[in-house]
Amino acid sequence: MNISDIEPTGRLLLASVLGYLIGLEREFAGQPAGERTHALVALGAAAFSVISVTAFPGADPFRLASGVVTGLGFLGAGMILKDTHGQIHGLTTAAGVWAVGSVGVAIGTGMYVIGIACAAITVLVLASERVFKLQEKLSSAESSGKDDNKPTS
Repeated sequence: MNISDIEPTGRLLLASVLGYLIGLEREFAGQPAGERTHALVALGAAAFSVISVTAFPGADPFRLASGVVTGLGFLGAGMILKDTHGQIHGLTTAAGVWAVGSVGVAIGTGMYVIGIACAAITVLVLASERVFKLQEKLSSAESSGKDDNKPTS
């Protein structure tokens, strides 16, 4: 390993960590695609990006992005299921995996601020539903408690 390998290796590591953190949120939500899946998606997208940028510096960057998006489309399609009642499951997780791919591409191409911002926004969006549901539960628990206007015995 020489000095020129350090930054690309750091990109792979950073993308994997960000993917892992997003996957951790999915794991907390009880979804089947968790930390490892998301870390591997980010790593793969970052690796393809690093390879593309370093091995083919004059190549069309759109080809890289479209290849990653196509691959993630197949992966995401496998996560979306329709149950016997017609309910669709896995759509949010599939969208999260798609977003993780963009994090990997951004970090892999050296766009650190974009990649970190995308990862942070993804976690916020994914976690927001649980935060709002918790807030609803707390509000409903407070409103179903004792009525302050009634006299106590």
